[in-house]
Amino acid sequence: MANFTLGDRSPAISKAQLTGDENARRIRLVVSASMIGTIIEWYDFFVYGTAAALVFAPLFFSKASPTVGTLAAFATYALGFAIRPIGGAVFGHLGDKLGRKTILVTTLMIMGITTTLIGMLPTYGQIGNFAPILLLVLRLIQGFGAGAEFAGAAILAVEFSPRDRRGFYGSWSQIGVAIGLAAAVGVFLLAQKLPEAQFMSWGWRIPFLLSSVVLLVGLWIRVRIGESPVFEQIQAENKVARSPLMEVWRTQMKSFLLVVGMRFADNAVLYIPVVFTLSYLKLRGYPSDVGLIGVFLAAAAQVIFIPIFGSLSDRVGRRPVYGGGALAAAVVMVPYFWMMDSGNTWAVWFGITLLGGCIYSALAGSQPAFFSELFPANLRYTGVAGAREFGAIAGGAIPLIATALIAGYASATPVVIFVICMCVVTIFAVTLAPETRGKVDAIKT
Repeated sequence: MANFTLGDRSPAISKAQLTGDENARRIRLVVSASMIGTIIEWYDFFVYGTAAALVFAPLFFSKASPTVGTLAAFATYALGFAIRPIGGAVFGHLGDKLGRKTILVTTLMIMGITTTLIGMLPTYGQIGNFAPILLLVLRLIQGFGAGAEFAGAAILAVEFSPRDRRGFYGSWSQIGVAIGLAAAVGVFLLAQKLPEAQFMSWGWRIPFLLSSVVLLVGLWIRVRIGESPVFEQIQAENKVARSPLMEVWRTQMKSFLLVVGMRFADNAVLYIPVVFTLSYLKLRGYPSDVGLIGVFLAAAAQVIFIPIFGSLSDRVGRRPVYGGGALAAAVVMVPYFWMMDSGNTWAVWFGITLLGGCIYSALAGSQPAFFSELFPANLRYTGVAGAREFGAIAGGAIPLIATALIAGYASATPVVIFVICMCVVTIFAVTLAPETRGKVDAIKT
């Protein structure tokens, strides 16, 4: 099959690559639209993850023992990730057929509405077995919508950016992850200031209900942006793929599998410190706010370091930054759990910030441009969303697997080995991936 490049001769591309005030405003608007969507997506997911670690076991699985209840809560968390590849494939396919903007508005609404509805659910004590069933149904719908949200937001930012700044501007979609995480933790910290009886009765609902406010802001921003200039040119040249999903399966399987492999460390480096560690510290007798403060500090570090690593990937390449982050995570895993077991609050905060804040940022900052550039422009949404979310299944399972390992072995050592193995898979995938920095967009025909 022929491989055609999108050159600077295109009016749409030239317009997006102009310098000056008009282009700067356009990029700022697109970056804002990209970031607000990821804020909502990850606010919603982190609110759910935090609630799964702290309150869902007694509220929705109260007949089970504390350990089994926590496992059940994390199982619903994991199932939300299991459905994400389906959402990624469906919405990614439509994004390559209909455009980036339409799908991004749709997925944003799905995420915001389902999270708000979770905050309105009756508990097990009120309606019995229907409570966990409804929780699971809403979680699956939430995961389905989230399947293409991040990929679309990242692609939109990358495709509006100058080619030599894609790492930097693309990384801002990941800053939305950090802000969503900080917002979720911050709201939970405030809600926990309530007396315990009030928090368990209605206070836990506040973080979920606030999603509706962020949803309205996100929709207002997203409806104001235009379509990606890259997709506009694909339409103008009549090169929209007839069946993006089948074309990715037939021609892009190597890139697809590489992205899946590179997601292993990305998932572990995020979900161990910001989700699993919350329940782990609870088992170790720490007050619940110790872990939440640590996660908040990690999110603050991400806001600083993600754009730094994104910009660094524009200078030295995507592979060194991404692979370096996976290697650093593998090296840090043993001392990380030493710090969690130390009994020292400051050591806990430092460990969570180091792993979940600084090291994770190397992976997050370089990822949007790296993954987007691995796929041809007219198959990009399908490829990135499908592969990224297929790899995300591991992310949803990590807290569940880690909790089961702790319960079975009464030691963090198996968890350390498990995470190091995930990092090794990513390092291997990075060594097989091509360097994409400075790559010209291509259309597969």
